Amino acid sequence: MSQLPADCLNDIFEYLEDNGVTLQSCLLVNRLWCEVSVGIFWRTIRKFSTLITCLPNESKEILYKNEIITSTLMSKSPIFNYVSFCKLIRVSELNCNIKHFFDKQQANSSQSLVDKGNIMSQEIYKLLMNQISSLKELDFYPSLKEDIPFPNFIFTSHPGARTCLRDLSVFHCYSDVHSDILYHLSQICHNIQTLSLQLCNVISNGLTNLISTQQNLKHLSFYRFEPYTNLKDIITSLTNFHNTLIELYIIGRQIPLSFFVNFTNLQRIKLSIFDNESFEDYEELQYITFSQLQFLKFKYGCPQRELLIKFLKNNGNNLKELYVIERSKSFNLSIIKFCPKIKRLYTGLTNYDLETLIMIFNKCKYLESIKIYCEGDLNEKDLFEVVTKYSPRSFYKLKLEYDQYARSKLIPKELESFFVSWTNRVPQQPLYLIVNDLMVTDSSFEKDGENMKIIEKFVKLGILTFRKKYRF
Repeated sequence: MSQLPADCLNDIFEYLEDNGVTLQSCLLVNRLWCEVSVGIFWRTIRKFSTLITCLPNESKEILYKNEIITSTLMSKSPIFNYVSFCKLIRVSELNCNIKHFFDKQQANSSQSLVDKGNIMSQEIYKLLMNQISSLKELDFYPSLKEDIPFPNFIFTSHPGARTCLRDLSVFHCYSDVHSDILYHLSQICHNIQTLSLQLCNVISNGLTNLISTQQNLKHLSFYRFEPYTNLKDIITSLTNFHNTLIELYIIGRQIPLSFFVNFTNLQRIKLSIFDNESFEDYEELQYITFSQLQFLKFKYGCPQRELLIKFLKNNGNNLKELYVIERSKSFNLSIIKFCPKIKRLYTGLTNYDLETLIMIFNKCKYLESIKIYCEGDLNEKDLFEVVTKYSPRSFYKLKLEYDQYARSKLIPKELESFFVSWTNRVPQQPLYLIVNDLMVTDSSFEKDGENMKIIEKFVKLGILTFRKKYRF
């Protein structure tokens, strides 16, 4: 593998982008691996001490004169221009690194810490604005501002910011970000495609203007936990994107759902709502058609069953993924009727609903994955027989979630029979079996040592991929 050409290595390293430990080890293999992997590894700032070595001599001189860095650190030069590779800045993480740098120095007073921190942050952010030619993602949260009082430098005002930030496509922020920063961004950035807003009691002047100046917003995440936040202006500014917005994620309390009725091109809707009041205006949505909708998830609360069924009637035709805790038979039958293209289904189906499960398997020919809630004293044998006999050719993933009172009676012979039957399916593909159990009960069938030996046997044969998850 060490003899592969650079373009092949680059394709491999791209898959490791989120695995910093493995990527870092690639830097040490040989010169070619190092040269290819370093740009991917440094898309985010990896090591603060290395970042300091990238500072220009003028900045190092300023830090040295203010007794912030030593002559040893001042004389160090980087092997690569690491900063030029950066595509992501996490402001709070960077500020945290600055704070930790001074914690080690044990500054004489809190005032000197703040002063020196501001000096260093100014030089660091100037470096980033000057050396990054095309930043893709800027993250302003989670906010640690109460513990980290810098920077007081509005880095978006630096001359280099116009080049650095002009291609920004992902922006995460609290609603109380400094208004000057939002103003500068609205002048520079017009192609933000992914926007995540966490709404506080304070909404900075300029936030709605930044939203309004975007030309191609596609993905919106909306967090609201403060019930007294005035959303009127924010909602108004978002209505400009009825043609471009394809993904919406809302989480929090007292969020008016009716504001997105005009986003008729939505492909993905995820709602994590903690109060029933937010669903009071859902009646309006049951009459709206999202012709492109492929993904729908209600993580906590959900609308009344009748409204949800009506919504599926209008919007289920292209739906491929559905996540909602609704255990009624009428709702599951509506999925069969209105969602012919469903691939991943996580509703309230239990081990007592095998008749309904058979109907789903028979009618949903594209189904790939399903979750079953396991309750009471059960023997998974009947469930496994239904899976092998009735599941469509596309099916390969079974997730079992056990409640605290579930007690499995499955014996090793029955488990082995299930895996053997799966082996004989056409087309042959590995079964992905996920068991989700309570940490305190461990009530699922694989607690049996003999069952685990059978699982390990079929994993080694390549017939099974097994994963155990715990929840509290």
